[in-house]
Amino acid sequence: MADYWLISVPGEPTAQQAFDNLNTTTTKASLATNTKFHVPDLKVGTLDQLVSLSDDLHKLDTTTEGIVRKIAAYLGDVLEDKKEKLLENLQANGTDLATYLTRFQWDMAKYPVKQSLRGLADIVSKQVYQIEADLKTKSQSYNQLKGNLAGMERKAAGSLLTRNLGDLVQKEDFILDSDYLTTLVVVVSKQQAPEWLAKYEKLTDMIVPRSSKKIFEDGENCLYTVSLFQKVVDEFKLKARENKFVVRDFAYNEKELAAGKDEMNRLAADKKKQYGPLVRWLKVNFSEAFTAWIHVKVLRVFVESVLRYGLPVNFQPVLIQPNKKSTKKLREVLQNLYGHLDTGGLMADKSEAMDIAGIGKGSCFGIDLELSEEKPSNRRVIFSNKKIRNRGIRKFHHTPQLSGPTRRRRSQSRVIGVEEAHS
Repeated sequence: MADYWLISVPGEPTAQQAFDNLNTTTTKASLATNTKFHVPDLKVGTLDQLVSLSDDLHKLDTTTEGIVRKIAAYLGDVLEDKKEKLLENLQANGTDLATYLTRFQWDMAKYPVKQSLRGLADIVSKQVYQIEADLKTKSQSYNQLKGNLAGMERKAAGSLLTRNLGDLVQKEDFILDSDYLTTLVVVVSKQQAPEWLAKYEKLTDMIVPRSSKKIFEDGENCLYTVSLFQKVVDEFKLKARENKFVVRDFAYNEKELAAGKDEMNRLAADKKKQYGPLVRWLKVNFSEAFTAWIHVKVLRVFVESVLRYGLPVNFQPVLIQPNKKSTKKLREVLQNLYGHLDTGGLMADKSEAMDIAGIGKGSCFGIDLELSEEKPSNRRVIFSNKKIRNRGIRKFHHTPQLSGPTRRRRSQSRVIGVEEAHS
């Protein structure tokens, strides 16, 4: 698993120089691997639109992440005994997720940049909600089929006290088409088998002598038949229960037994038939949902960076892959690089980490893509001058401005963390 942070830094004096400065500082100490991240030229809109969209994008981000997780988790469930191959089946646009992130390009066909930011967000929202609705329909259908089959398999392979007896008995084990006699099937524990053989003829009158026959046994119980007159069946069941012998409610019917076997075979065939198309659908729509999710990240980076750095648009997005053992040091380096840009007084108070205020609150976060879990992670990856107990959490002060280059444009870096799973 690799951890990626998506940040934007002010593009001063130029975007390339801003990247070079960050890259040189973090790579010379082997703290991280950095890649320029592609953010297209999007329409800015008005300040009110950006403020409103900032909150809506946060909700859309959380929703889209949840749908990505649902698909991944359900694909793992569908794969069953092949679940160890889950990660290799989770791809985006035909590549592994790490490659998609590091080589990200905006999909102009799906999300035309001529659209407003709100329009782009609506496209993503409509897309992922449709995927979620289709997932619900397909999963319900497959789960019902899978559940019915599992129920029949349990009955066919469970304890003799509960399992289906159709596969264990033969026609010749029963007295059929008699007006007076019938055959019962009795479950007797192995410890009680000698007791059964000694007692069964004496439990009631009208028991056919030496009619009991053991037809099957498992690790705990034996299955016996016994023939008797129909008029004493109820009395026999009562006496058997008193002696801890279990009379199964079973009547031999050749047609019903054949129908049960046919139904189980049909369910197994239907499951096999649906399995392949369902796995393909899940893989395709995981890719669709994941790529939509990363596009939401890009929208958030753009909106938050404009709110942070002002106009004209001038910032450099960077995808950072921290070295696992250098995360703490990397945060300190980034704090040193960009902490002085905070005009809101972060560095003035060394005793306590300050929360995000105003528009930027909650806009900097980490995403734990442990894809076998449906619940999205709310862990933030945020810079601060003081540690917080939760792993990976940092906080910084945010003073939003949409202003000219002379008014608080350079406040500090915007951080969005993305974690990715490797197979």
